[in-house]
Amino acid sequence: MFSEQLGYIEKAKSIAAARYGVPKACINTYGCQQNVSDSEHIKGMLEKMGYAFTEDASDADFVLFNTCAVREHAEDRVYGNIGTMKALKKARPDMIVAVCGCMAQQEKVAERIRKSYPYVDILFGTHLIHRFPEFLYRRLNGSKRIFDISTDTKHIVEGIPVHRDKTVKGWLPIMYGCDNFCTYCIVPYVRGRERSRASCEILREAEQMIAAGVKDITLLGQNVNSYGKGLSEDINFAKLIRKINDISGEFRIRFMTSHPKDCTLELLDAMRDCEKVAHHLHLPVQCGNNRVLGVMNRRYTREKYLSLIKAARSRMPDLSITSDIIVGFPGETYEEFCDTLSLVKEVEYNSLFTFIYSARPGTPAAEMPDIISRAEKGKWFNELLQAQDIIGKQKQNDMKGKTYRVLCEEESENEGFIMGRTNGTDVIEFAGDKTLIGKFVNVKVIDTNNVLKGTLI
Repeated sequence: MFSEQLGYIEKAKSIAAARYGVPKACINTYGCQQNVSDSEHIKGMLEKMGYAFTEDASDADFVLFNTCAVREHAEDRVYGNIGTMKALKKARPDMIVAVCGCMAQQEKVAERIRKSYPYVDILFGTHLIHRFPEFLYRRLNGSKRIFDISTDTKHIVEGIPVHRDKTVKGWLPIMYGCDNFCTYCIVPYVRGRERSRASCEILREAEQMIAAGVKDITLLGQNVNSYGKGLSEDINFAKLIRKINDISGEFRIRFMTSHPKDCTLELLDAMRDCEKVAHHLHLPVQCGNNRVLGVMNRRYTREKYLSLIKAARSRMPDLSITSDIIVGFPGETYEEFCDTLSLVKEVEYNSLFTFIYSARPGTPAAEMPDIISRAEKGKWFNELLQAQDIIGKQKQNDMKGKTYRVLCEEESENEGFIMGRTNGTDVIEFAGDKTLIGKFVNVKVIDTNNVLKGTLI
């Protein structure tokens, strides 16, 4: 229970105030939206402990790195950035440096940081965010370095404070962990097995977000489609969406991420029926070849995936569809990659998140023979990007002259302009002032040259 941490919050607040005056914290977040949400909860606890926030590590009394383990490049960035703390810690010995997140949950990473980065004071894994006040108090109180990556894959701790970085958009976790064990993915090993939050807790938090002015709520989970497994209540993801949709107020509902093997017609019906649900479906396909999908342990076929796309578009003709694609999976041939290319052209995605395969130690795919060179995979990757670029530009051109209801999210870098997002995924820039932020308005698209330009109706 988080109530056990309240005493540590007060004790840490007292020590930090005596040592620093008004202590400052710098939070560095890498990776997915779940990590962003985790950082917002860590910032919520820090706020309760009296900390203000800064983006300048040299100006901070506490620096935290919330890490991502999905790709090698992300890990390399984290190690490099942690390395920059050595000089800062030498100049400011009373500064506290912490590491958490998916990288930290891995034993080999925790051991490397313990040995090679002696200026890291605290390291904790993905299962122990709720104990952060305890860890910080202990270190402030003179404890030795704290490294704890113990796991608890059964319980969800509710009531953790949250400091939301944005007021218009908000992240709302509905479940944690993953049971799918795709052969390339480290997430189930660092996030644990699937656990769903009780719907009453989710609805309570959604109501709080709406009351605070959040207009765009993204429901988060490694696989939101399997929400409800293990709960005693009669609930699944489609029913949860309908419950949130029934909350009074003007807001929009989105969700990430949706696994094709668990995407049901019931869910698509709920998206169609619920007027507050954005017509955007992020449905990661990863590959368009059935043999490779099988080796990836995705548990659906190309044909099954395309049937879902057809069913979704028949219900929502204006649906925006996005996806994730891995290029150059171990053993994949160019001919098999061409199946992915043809699927992209058939589906005509609004946008794609594309990656060249990155081996994750500890996953089955990391042990598979991989004879295709990085340079060759890069050629395939560029071919995919070029195909999607043509599709994306055509979709933008089709928007010209049409009017869309958009949520005004933020000021543009161009003075006097606002950025607004459609019911799908498109962002339109139009003339307006900051008083529009947080409001839904109608905007007509007048230009589609790289950036969508519009005029307020």
